[in-house]
Amino acid sequence: MVCVGAFRRAIGWVVLPVLMAVPVLAHTVKVAGDVAATFHIEPNHNPKAGVPSQAWFGLTRKGGSTIPLSQCNCRLGVYTVPHASKASPVLQPTLKAVNAASFKGIPGADIVFPKAGEYELRLSGTAKAPATFRPFQLTYSVVVGR
Repeated sequence: MVCVGAFRRAIGWVVLPVLMAVPVLAHTVKVAGDVAATFHIEPNHNPKAGVPSQAWFGLTRKGGSTIPLSQCNCRLGVYTVPHASKASPVLQPTLKAVNAASFKGIPGADIVFPKAGEYELRLSGTAKAPATFRPFQLTYSVVVGR
């Protein structure tokens, strides 16, 4: 029975953020500890080099409540792929509160990728009082076209 309960919790983490983002389907959902994030980048997960693209991260805590940027000390780093484990990000876009899909006030950033290729977006964060969630780090792979 413990296995069934764990399975239901795992499914809840995946299904809840996806359902919150309906009707948009081109999202990537990841979980780190007690934080889940729905990721999307415009246009339609097909950013182009030299052209601004908006990325956003629909953060939710266990139970499904949204974590707005105002409750998170969040940082975003953009890395080329491949990169050394200790490499510095090529970009560190400023995060701003955005409204996207059904999310309000979530972390978002305008990113201008310098050239075509594969990049890793690394979002990390810690809770700002009175919010309570464990520190997290999530990575997303993005392929940038010409």
